[in-house]
This record gives sequence, structure tokens and C-alpha cells, in this order.
Amino acid sequence: MPSEVLADELMAATGLLRRHLRRSVGRPFPLSALTDSQSELIRLVRRNPGISVAEAAAGLGLAANTVSTLVGQLTERGLLQRSPDETDRRVARLTLTDPAREQVEAWRDRRTALVTQALDGLTAADRAALRAALPVLGALAERLHPEELKERI
Repeated sequence: MPSEVLADELMAATGLLRRHLRRSVGRPFPLSALTDSQSELIRLVRRNPGISVAEAAAGLGLAANTVSTLVGQLTERGLLQRSPDETDRRVARLTLTDPAREQVEAWRDRRTALVTQALDGLTAADRAALRAALPVLGALAERLHPEELKERI
């Protein structure tokens, strides 16, 4: 199969997977409450409590001033806490507030339960094929990271 066809099929399958999950489970916050960039930052901070603004910018492939703006917006909404680093007061460390963390964790639990149920409906061979594909999908994701793309251009 040519790479272009594989790319189209992969994007279609992953897009469909995300749409079905979103329709079944919803989003962690009301649909109109957060932009996609704000939601991505919330998810990144959940996975990396104490991440700095600069590290978050690198992880999201955004400019630091853009992430600073997002942090300000989310702090105003009571979703993020910004605190100075203990060793370098110029660095801000980010964590979710308790209500934000509880809401995101409940949403994640619903998604995990739904995907687990769907996986249980697959054959053992299909689950093994998915398991075997995970390292390749991870490598593909790394090659699509904005920093990786910059280095290859």
C-alpha cells in the first residue's frame, strides 16, 4: 500500500475513533467552555504536574507567549494553578486545581471504560495486532512533533 493511501486511511480511522469517543463520552469540560488549545494544555498539565510554561510550550509545539496567554485564561477560570519554581523564581510551574483534576479524571475514566469495553469485543488476535502497533504509532507521533518536523525541513 502506498504511503499516501496509508496516511489517508490512518487519519480517517483515528479521526473516526476520536469522534465516536467524543460523541459517546463528551469532553472533560462543556463544549463551548474551552478552546482546543486550552484543552490540550489541561491534558498536558494533567499528565505532567509541575510542568513549566516553557516545557508546556515545547510539548504543545506553541510559542511560550501563546502558552502564557492560555495559562492566564485557565488560571482566571480556576482550572490551573501557577506557582513559582522553588529553585528559580522566574519559572512558573503549572498544576491543575482540584476541581479541574477531578473533572478530567472522571472524563478519562469514562473514556477508558468505553475503550476497554470495545477492546473486549475484539478477537485476541486483533488486540494483539493493536498492541504490536502501539510502538509504531508512538514513533509516528514523534516524527509528527513540531520540533521533529523543523529539524527535517
